[in-house]
Amino acid sequence: MSAAASPAALHDEYIRLAPGQIATVITHLEMHAPPRLRPEPAGHKFEICHARTPDLAGYRALYRRVGENWLWFSRLLLDDRGLAALVHRPEIEVHILRVDGSDEGILELDFRRMPDVEISFLGVTKKFIGTGAGRFLMNRALEIGWARSPRRVTVHTCTLDHPNALAFYLRSGFRPYARSVEIADDPRVHGILPLTAAPHVPIVR
Repeated sequence: MSAAASPAALHDEYIRLAPGQIATVITHLEMHAPPRLRPEPAGHKFEICHARTPDLAGYRALYRRVGENWLWFSRLLLDDRGLAALVHRPEIEVHILRVDGSDEGILELDFRRMPDVEISFLGVTKKFIGTGAGRFLMNRALEIGWARSPRRVTVHTCTLDHPNALAFYLRSGFRPYARSVEIADDPRVHGILPLTAAPHVPIVR
């Protein structure tokens, strides 16, 4: 595109979204060998529990607490039957971060495409961001994933996530290999999440 292009010409290059839609740029990352795990906070009280058949109401509640501000909504679109068909599958492992008996984070690993393992969800509640809880959870994700001797472990992040998410994955040993764009209905406009969620993402009706 020419540097001399007019504002009108630049505008013609854009993809206009319909009212009530959002767009995000997704960065896909991978690693091909187990990395050296990063140090965890001394004296932490973090624990991880494998929820083999997670309670659906509890799963949804924690998913909201962890992901609402980053517009996690894909699992909230599923009814009980659809959600159970995913999270109760033996190839999908749900692990819960517990701190002093309270559920404060979620880790989900997808083994359906072996020899690739995907970290499909990883996050902690707001009050534990920056405490080392995410690093603890990532270390457990890598231990569990690499224990299956996969070809690679993958993860993705997007422009709706925490602004430090990409840097966190890079520090954990992942490297980007692809980028994509996703357009979806804004879950706030359609009543899936409250209008107050993700104030850093403008709502266009």
